[in-house]
Amino acid sequence: MATKEHHRSSALARLRNYFLTGLIVTAPLVITIYLIWSFVQWVDGWIIPYVPAIYNPATYLPYQIPGIGLLIAAFLITVIGFLTANIMGRTIVAYGEDFVARMPVVRNIYNALKQIFQTVLTQDGFAFQKVGLIEFPRKGLWAIVFVAGDAKSEVGSRLTERGAESVSVFMPTTPNPTSGFLIFVQRSDLIVLDMSVEDGVKMVISAGLVAPDHQKKLAEMAEDARRKKERAAQKTLAAE
Repeated sequence: MATKEHHRSSALARLRNYFLTGLIVTAPLVITIYLIWSFVQWVDGWIIPYVPAIYNPATYLPYQIPGIGLLIAAFLITVIGFLTANIMGRTIVAYGEDFVARMPVVRNIYNALKQIFQTVLTQDGFAFQKVGLIEFPRKGLWAIVFVAGDAKSEVGSRLTERGAESVSVFMPTTPNPTSGFLIFVQRSDLIVLDMSVEDGVKMVISAGLVAPDHQKKLAEMAEDARRKKERAAQKTLAAE
């Protein structure tokens, strides 16, 4: 009797493990596909109504092709970028921004959004560089932060006057890393980690359940250093 109960519990445990394994494999895939499909449909629903029927492929086909609106939007954005890159385009944009700057509420929204997109999309933007730790909200408790860079403008100069070499960091909230706190902290109080910004975001979203393999990272760094040393030695031998 005990043997039958053992086999039954063992079979149930295996079934549970199979189910959890399948859930881990399929859930991220299904959610990713759903989000992409929802985004494509949202763009199509916004763009397609403004496309003349003569240019809409659905006019000549018995079914709607998903993603046409997204392709049209990407094409129009690229064309606008091309036109803006020349002198005439820059002049028009300058006049447009000057007009927007005269509108009390709209200018604040436009300038904030423009700065955000320039930060995220340009290579020379003020983007997150590294992941670090600071003691927060009190000594002995540590919080994940994303290092943006040295403290600049008036904040940086005022802190420098006080003899504090400071950096600006963003401390995200869990599980939503898009909200958080902007903190200016002394460089000596910041512990910079080896993990990438992407790994840091994963750790914040998962509330610490998903953490990068530090030992694997160290092994990769050691292997990379060994390869660089070997290449340097080979170059020295070739030069001799």
